[in-house]
Amino acid sequence: MGKWSSSPSDLEKGPHNKGRPSLPPPNVCPPTPKPWFPWLVPLIFVANSAMFVYSMYLNDCPSHTGEDRCLFYHDLRRFSFQPFHENPLLGPSTTALKELGALDWKLVVEDGEGWRLLSCMWLHAGVFHLLANMVSLLFIGIRLEQEFGFFRIGVLYVLSGFGGSLLSTMNLNPSRPIISVGASGALFGLLGAMLSELITNWTIYANKCAALFSLVIVIVLNLAFGLLPNVDNSAHIGGFIAGFLLGFILLMRPQYGYVNPQHIPSGYDIKRKPRHTIYQYVLWIFAFLALLFGYAYCLLKLFNGEARKKYSFVEHQ
Repeated sequence: MGKWSSSPSDLEKGPHNKGRPSLPPPNVCPPTPKPWFPWLVPLIFVANSAMFVYSMYLNDCPSHTGEDRCLFYHDLRRFSFQPFHENPLLGPSTTALKELGALDWKLVVEDGEGWRLLSCMWLHAGVFHLLANMVSLLFIGIRLEQEFGFFRIGVLYVLSGFGGSLLSTMNLNPSRPIISVGASGALFGLLGAMLSELITNWTIYANKCAALFSLVIVIVLNLAFGLLPNVDNSAHIGGFIAGFLLGFILLMRPQYGYVNPQHIPSGYDIKRKPRHTIYQYVLWIFAFLALLFGYAYCLLKLFNGEARKKYSFVEHQ
């Protein structure tokens, strides 16, 4: 008869359990990115507010228009507003805004004051204009700066505002004394970047369609507001297009499932996804070339004297 071992150690080893067991797959859980501290957007808010106060100081309505005609003179004195029929937004005169850097076709194109394409985004036509833009800036900008940092959002804000100013200047009427001021082009650039960021980072979002639908509704409503009288919708559209293209360039994030090598435990060799998808790179290249072409085309059209009026826009963005 055969002999059977009753030793527990022999039963546990078994006849085929030879060698070391393989390592179980690692539970890779990269740390949640720490949000950036938002300081640039509040600084932009302070800069815009300070420029408005300075524009009212420079305007000095009592000295140029007369104490009896200025709004709230007894309370504000030198900082009182222009008469309501001149500026219904409660702000300075067009002369003061033009002196500080408002967008004016003749001054930009014929006198070569291209710096106004950037300076105009820091000026506002009145209290109501300033409040509407600054509330939008804080609501949209702080969230974006927390996610992407001050550098990318700063570049996005300025270049979007520049794009809005370019299209606005091309549509100003050179035969009429019309100016344009405001941060709306830059703000619409932030909205456009939010849309392109959703598209290029599509794989990391859970409720994709709901997020896309909500964002499109917000954008459409804001663009519809630009159809009201005395609103420079060309600056809105130019800023939105510039921001939309810049979002593909500046706000691209790693695709879903990507794991940074530094978060993989030593001793493991697992198959990793590439950092970005092919379509993200394609969108990046397309957006970069389209942005360069758009800026170059508008600048050449402007400074070759070919800008012509297509719509009537006045006062503020």
